[in-house]
This record gives sequence, C-alpha cells and structure tokens, in this order.
Amino acid sequence: MRTSIATVSLSGSLTEKLTAASRAGFDGVEIFENDLLASPLTPEEIRARCADLGLTIDLYQPVRDIEALPEEEFTRALRRARHKFELMRRLGADTVLVCSSVSPRALDDDALAAEQLSRLAGLAEDHGVRVAYEALAWGRHISTYDHAWRVVESADHPALGTCLDSFHILSRGSDPKGIEDIPGEKIFFLQLADAPLLAMDVLQWSRHYRCFPGQGGFDVAGLVRHVLRAGYEGPLSLEVFNDVFRQSEAGPTAVDARRSLLTLQETVGLATPPAPAAPTGIAFAELVTPDAAPVSAVLGALGFSRTARHRGKPVDLWQRGDARVLVNTGPAERRDGTRLAAVGLESPDPAGAARRAEALLAPVLPRRRAPGDAALEVVAAPDGTELFFCATGRPGLPDWRADFEDVAHPSRDGEPWRVDHLSLTQPWHQFDEAALFHRAVLGLRPQESVDVADPYGLLRSRAVSTDDGAVRIVLTVGPAPTDDTAHAQHIALATDDVVAAARRYREAGGPLLPIPANYYDDLAARFEFADGELDKYRELGILYDRDAHGTFRHCYTHTVGRVFFELVQRDGGYRGYGAANAPVRLAAQHAVRRFTGG
Repeated sequence: MRTSIATVSLSGSLTEKLTAASRAGFDGVEIFENDLLASPLTPEEIRARCADLGLTIDLYQPVRDIEALPEEEFTRALRRARHKFELMRRLGADTVLVCSSVSPRALDDDALAAEQLSRLAGLAEDHGVRVAYEALAWGRHISTYDHAWRVVESADHPALGTCLDSFHILSRGSDPKGIEDIPGEKIFFLQLADAPLLAMDVLQWSRHYRCFPGQGGFDVAGLVRHVLRAGYEGPLSLEVFNDVFRQSEAGPTAVDARRSLLTLQETVGLATPPAPAAPTGIAFAELVTPDAAPVSAVLGALGFSRTARHRGKPVDLWQRGDARVLVNTGPAERRDGTRLAAVGLESPDPAGAARRAEALLAPVLPRRRAPGDAALEVVAAPDGTELFFCATGRPGLPDWRADFEDVAHPSRDGEPWRVDHLSLTQPWHQFDEAALFHRAVLGLRPQESVDVADPYGLLRSRAVSTDDGAVRIVLTVGPAPTDDTAHAQHIALATDDVVAAARRYREAGGPLLPIPANYYDDLAARFEFADGELDKYRELGILYDRDAHGTFRHCYTHTVGRVFFELVQRDGGYRGYGAANAPVRLAAQHAVRRFTGG
C-alpha cells in the first residue's frame, strides 16, 4: 500500500522536507499550505521537484471554515477556494482537505452544510479536484467522523468524500467500527497519528503531542483494519503535529516515520518483513574509553577478571560469571568520554535479526575486520549505540569470542553474575523513536513511560524487555537537551546477595554512592524490616523497593566518565527497576559530581 507524509510532520524548508520524505522511501506527500506559502519555488517548480524525487502530491491542505456559513460569507469562501483549486492544478494535486468549521459564524445546520459542500465540490470538479471533508475533533458543530460522513452522504456529489484522521477519531473516544459502513470509494483520504494518553484540551493535545503510530497509546492498527474492511485503497498518510519533530532534523524523523508505517503495515497484514528474532540475553556491554585504568579499577573491585584480549584491537574482555564487559581504548574520545558504545545481544537467528533490522530501516554498519575475525551482524540504534547480534558458543555460527585470546587472569570462582539491565540515555529528540525501534526492530515489549524528578528537571524513562526478562533495556531522556550531566548510562549487574556484593566492592576500594540518612528514615516508616536489616542498607547505600511480586535491593558505584554500575538483587519476581528511588539516586549523583567531579 502506498505511503505518504504531511510536510507539517517534518522540520526545515519545503525542499528539505521533500528530500527527507523521498530518501526515507515515502511514495507521496501532503503539502501543508504554510509550507507552500513560505517556499520561494513556484507551484510548477515544486511539482517538478516532487517528480524528480519520485513523490506524488497526494493532498493539499487545508481549506477551513467554508461550510454552513451565511450566504455572503460562503460566496467569499468560494472565491478563496477557486484560487486554491487553480493553484492545485499548477501544483499537480487532485485532492484538497477541507476541515469542519470552527468559525463562530458557522451555523448548526447540516442541510446547509451539505448544500454548500456540494457547491464547493462542483467548483472543485471543474478544476479536476476532489474534496475530502474531515471532522476536526474541536469542530464547532461537526466534530465526529460519523457526523461528517452523514453530511457528505447527504450532499451526494461525486467529487466530495470524507477524510478520516485517526487522531480526531480516537482522541474523542469514538468507536471506529462504524467506518466499515462508509463505502470505500467515498473515503478519499486517511491520515494517521498516534498520541500519548493525556487528559488535556484536545486542540492543544493535537497541536503539540501527536506522534507516529506505535509511539503512543492509541489503537491505530485497529482503526486501520476498519478502514481497510470498508474498501479504502488510498495511501496510508502521516499527519503529525509535534513540537519535538519540528525541531529535529528532517532526515532521521522521516526514517522514524517510515519505520512506524512499515511496522503498522505488518501489524494489519499489509506487509511481511522478516519475522522478529527477539534476543535471548546480553552477550556483552562494550565501553569505549581513552583511559582504561579508572573503569578497570571499578571492574576489578566488582570482582571481574580481565580474561581475554582482542587479537587485533585494543579491547579487553572483563568477565564475572555470565556478565561480560568489553573495555575498548581504540577510538579517540574526550577525556571524560567513557561511554557505553555497543551491546551484544544473544540472538536465536543473528542473520534473520539483521535482515529484519535492515527491512525496518535500521542502518547496517560496516565493520573493519581482519582476516579470520568473526563475521558479526551489527546495526545502529537511533542514539548511535551499536547492536551486535551474537551466537555465543553456538556451533556453526560466528562467535565473537573467537576474536579474543585468553590472558593469564581466569574468571574468579564464586557467585555467578549476569547483566540484569542496561540503561541508555537518549538524545532528547529521539526518545519516542528509540522506543519504537526497540519494539519493532528487536522485538522487545515496551512498558509504560515513567517521569522521574531530577534536581534540575524531569527525567523521562521507558523500559523495553523480553517477556521473560532475559533482556531489559531502560531508555531515558534527560531533563534538558543541553544538560551533559543527564547523559549517564549504566550497567546493572544481578547478584543473589547485594549486601555481600556491596561490602566486597567497598572492601576492595570501590566507592559506593552515598545515600542521605533522610531516605532511610522514610524507608523505616514505609516498610517493616528485620532487626539490623535497615542498618546494613544505611551503611552501604543500598536502596529498597517492593511491588506486588517481590522486592528489589540495589546500590550504585560512582560514575566513570558517563558510565556507572548498579548492583541489583531481585527477589520473588519483582518486575520493576526501582523507579521510586530514582529521585534520591539522581540527587546523590549530582551531589557527588558537584563536590568530587566523580
């Protein structure tokens, strides 16, 4: 099925938007009137530019406040419309969007609205144009899709049909099943947008918080199924008003938009990309640093051993149980540039996972490989993190460990550890894109977003995971686009005894994040503990949480560059990440940075 995007969904000049839409693989565009008015190109030049880019102009929008008007005003509206239709002929667009009136002069008279829309359609037909009438959710008298359809049906003109917009339908809580009663040939256009579920004025909701399908809380796929059952054969088109998208680069936003439509088409049965191959575990986390000494000291204190070194690159493998951390000193970095740069994901089908990623527009990264190096599949996440699809120790498949040579530091015996979860801070404008990427490309299940109070703003967080919790990734976005302190990443290590692990780390010289005494006073009021239990937590800076399934104990190392480690103990099936403790942790980390720079 053809895909289209409204130019209002992207930032930049009209030519930048058209180029981004074409490169992302869209078939057509809706040209928003303001974009055309601000362009130095003539309509003929815009038409030629679209043709060169392989884009059709599927819709020109919008014409507003034109129906159910007093006759004198309607006559003026027709004059305005005639100019728009002549412009559309020059532009090469054959469908115009007409939104239901919000004018205080509009009359509550369906018969008059139908009669005037019929006259408008007659004028449009003379210019080779169709009129797609859309009910705005805040329309003065017509605000639902079924009401708009009744008016269109009453007008009974071949050049007049309806435009369905998922936001306007779903934001009002309308039942989309009635769409199936509309003849498919009278659905002239379909506009799609998702949105987070918010309790606010619908106009402000629409103008600032729409997002691409799969990034919000609406059942956009369910609505599309109803539209398809009605017999609609036009394009799936995105019309998204979003403050973040308006400030982001058009190219990546267009790719995110196209990925959302590819995923939507898969959901409703219109496309069959390679099946998802959900990861089954974390093979490794790779840190890039200009100086291995600080992070090596932390790993050593945590009980990790340097067990191997890459044959041809300055990369060391540190391991404790099933938890593996690569320390890479190759790329040039800032002095404080220790960062989590790559993640190895255990995959049941590495090649299949890469094929799906590529089909959903994830960049497949070239690798500099020496002869004999493992041929690993690797793609880039929206924030630039490299994702390796791994098959550790599986015969017949490339094994990343084959690129490493053992060193004389075998892994220590004792309690087996593993990576519980990874936390990756996203650029402020890519948070929703990252959530969709990890769900659609990697097959991870997203949880609800959580807002956490930071001393300098709000930190937004959303976890994605496999159903069994073998892979957990927490996506966060900091309180401000330019706040470098917000861009910390961390590796959470699972242990069966966090008290013992924290004590051993401290005894090995590792500093733990100090937690204010007020936190423990509050903890004593909220929960009951065994004698002496809370004293241990207070001594070691261990935080505590409980949900309906179990308990969670966790503590933190100091930050090295942009990375810190978390020790966690899950008991009884606890499912969360200690979000209730995050404000205390963030305040403590800010305090450490301020006074020690660590």
